[in-house]
Amino acid sequence: MSSDNIHRAAVLMLALGQNEAAEVMKHLGPREVHKLGEAMSSMSAIAHDEIAGVLDDFTKITEQHSGLGVDSDEYIRSVLIQALGNDKAASLLNRILGDNDASGIESLKWMDAESVAELVLNEHPQIIATILVHLERDQAAEILTNFSERLRNDVLLRIATLDGVQPTALRELNDVLTKLLSGSENNIKKQPMGGTRTAADILNFLNGAVETSAMEALRNYDNDMAQKIMDEMFGFENLMDIDDRGIQLLLREVQSDSLIVALKGAAPDLREKILKNMSQRAADMLREDLEAKGPVRVSEVEAQQKAILLIVRRLADEGQLALGGKGDDAFL
Repeated sequence: MSSDNIHRAAVLMLALGQNEAAEVMKHLGPREVHKLGEAMSSMSAIAHDEIAGVLDDFTKITEQHSGLGVDSDEYIRSVLIQALGNDKAASLLNRILGDNDASGIESLKWMDAESVAELVLNEHPQIIATILVHLERDQAAEILTNFSERLRNDVLLRIATLDGVQPTALRELNDVLTKLLSGSENNIKKQPMGGTRTAADILNFLNGAVETSAMEALRNYDNDMAQKIMDEMFGFENLMDIDDRGIQLLLREVQSDSLIVALKGAAPDLREKILKNMSQRAADMLREDLEAKGPVRVSEVEAQQKAILLIVRRLADEGQLALGGKGDDAFL
């Protein structure tokens, strides 16, 4: 989501009122709530014209809230606690408003990657691997980029060879993190985690150089395992393997600005596949935007492509689209 969209969403949340904002935020993930909460916290006042632009036909209602954004800390605190409950809201409020409560592994999902990396840096690589498999794959990848190359590759190897975590060990780990974060006891769903699929998902969100280094280390350890990971990775070019219905579903979830940047680094055949699954008017507008778009940094293109891949994985995990596979395994 672009910074402008985050700002507009924050205006909307402040305008909705606590109950309605809380209901909306229940459907957002930790990263989205984090970004939205920070944007809400940074607002000191909002002009009526801006509110009208965001809410359109709800202008009359929003005009009653002339003090939106002023002294909004208590409002944000109330919305997040109502939406997420005390434990989940505590760590995020700590990042946004300065609270001092947190809760085990679950609380790490509400922290920025650099803070998590600093927290676990001196732990054994096996402990770090166990922690990372419980986090969102893109967050885990961000955390790994804050490690040295040697530690990063070691942790990825342990993730790839991890076939589950004993409940007792997981409880002990969670207790240690809870004490470190000065939080309350947290109940965690116990289930097998890790393996080549998890390693592949995390590698999908690492940049090219880091990914190459990690794969080389994995090959040196076990070439067959490295190949399995490669087979399970899903790159932007693999959008060609998704059927037209899946592409159309994906396009409904992707912001146009993100798509334009992502396609700057796409092959011509992939661009055409995307364009043919749009309406004629939308396709024409996208072509014009691509032609008008100036040079874009490779890192920005990669970031937007990975953001789109995150949506693809979510839709696939929800069973809404199928990812083209290799061999007999045609679906993931």
